Amino acid sequence: MLWGVTGPIFHFSDTWQLVINTGTTIITFLMVFLIQSTQNRDSEAMHLKLDELLRACGGAHNAVLDIEEMSEEELDDLKRAYSELARKAMKDIRSGKSDLGIPELERPLEQADREQRSSG
Repeated sequence: MLWGVTGPIFHFSDTWQLVINTGTTIITFLMVFLIQSTQNRDSEAMHLKLDELLRACGGAHNAVLDIEEMSEEELDDLKRAYSELARKAMKDIRSGKSDLGIPELERPLEQADREQRSSG
């Protein structure tokens, strides 16, 4: 609307166009920061809710509460361990067995849990 109202006043000059373009760029830039800030806050709240569910759930590994701080190698090991659980569950389902329950997770989280308990 600002463009349409002020254009005829300044005769759509090059300087006027530069000012309008710069203003819209600055506003867009600020809106991106505002949206990103809102999304980051929402994401953090969701992580906290998930952390609380994990904390309250019996049998869950506490090491995943801080999973976003793990190294790439630790995340890859964890992903492999969960993928192996999924493969075993699919094998059980195909053979007519149940895949319910809390199966033990191999290595990665057990080590992280032990380290967490020993440090505090």
